[in-house]
Amino acid sequence: MSVEKMRAYRGPVLLSQGFRPFFLLGALQSAVAILIWLGWLFGWIEPKTAFAPVDWHVHEMLFGFLPAIVTGFLLTAVPNWTGRLPVRGAPLAGLVGLWLAGRLAIGWSAVIGPMAAAGVDCLYLAVLAAVIANEIVSGRNWRNLKVLLPLTVLLAANLLFHWQAIANGSTDIARRLALSAVLALIMLIGGRIVPSFTRNWLVRENPGRLPAPFARLDMLIMGLSLAALTVWSCWPESLAAGVLMLLAALANGLRLARWAGDRTTREPLVLVLHLSFAFIPQGFVLAGLAALRPDLVPAAAGLHAFGVGAFGAMTLSVMIRSSLGHTGHALTMNRPAQLVYALVVAATLFRLAAVFDPDRFTLWIATAGLAWAAAFLGFCAVIGPKLLRRRLF
Repeated sequence: MSVEKMRAYRGPVLLSQGFRPFFLLGALQSAVAILIWLGWLFGWIEPKTAFAPVDWHVHEMLFGFLPAIVTGFLLTAVPNWTGRLPVRGAPLAGLVGLWLAGRLAIGWSAVIGPMAAAGVDCLYLAVLAAVIANEIVSGRNWRNLKVLLPLTVLLAANLLFHWQAIANGSTDIARRLALSAVLALIMLIGGRIVPSFTRNWLVRENPGRLPAPFARLDMLIMGLSLAALTVWSCWPESLAAGVLMLLAALANGLRLARWAGDRTTREPLVLVLHLSFAFIPQGFVLAGLAALRPDLVPAAAGLHAFGVGAFGAMTLSVMIRSSLGHTGHALTMNRPAQLVYALVVAATLFRLAAVFDPDRFTLWIATAGLAWAAAFLGFCAVIGPKLLRRRLF
């Protein structure tokens, strides 16, 4: 795309590129949602939502926070794929408004009714998929149309979540389906950017062994992982789910080992991408063991290794790097940013402690929630000002 056309934009800085409003608002929403949930859990507040407390918490993480971060990433990546100008200005403001409307609709669903809330909430992912499809097709970038599949599954999972919550009060299948859709996006996109960013840094700063390029092995591992997640989503306690999830853990561990992460310890901004991706095979292990030995590993272990560890750590590491790079700042992770990342890792460990140590559940769950909120509020404090200012160069 033309650099002159990019610089010619004179609208609000926050609406100049998708990552700016969605990274900032997504991080803020995730922190506030966790604090609200903790207050609700301890009986201090009672939101005007038709959802049960756990369902509201799960929904706002899977269908509120994560779609915002995915949107910010895709609206920034798609112009690089297609050579087109980014979605910005009024169209971007419309997307932001639609996402915010979904959050308000869910928060006040007891007032406006669960069906009306579902309609407003689900509209966002449908519009996002249409926008991304239009950009990719208009740019004739056919090979990246595959990102629409996880988005479509996420939309289907959201529809199912609302239906299950209204019809029978159990949203377990929808939760696992949504987790699987986001995991597919992370394995697809993360499987590209982690070795790519690593290669760029190693060539410049530490010549030697480089990450293995994307090849047929990566496609086979993705296929195995998707098969495992499909079976797990529908039959989480089956023998087939347990075996396939453990095989997917080994395969994704092998994939990660081929990316030369051990050679990136000098630059935390690159290293954290590898550490974040490592939560994926860990989640597969815990989910597989939960299927095979539920007496030893609770089902919640795998869910939170994915949901807090893989999603929280990967979103933060990608948000920090993308924000620095696209605002013209040096691609290095300073101490405050490292602390932000450490907090989300701590949140993961505390949340898993709550699974395995139910006698101190209240302590661990509160500590995990506060660490998560501190991590994403920390992102707003450390990176937020850069998102509100024009690019340095």
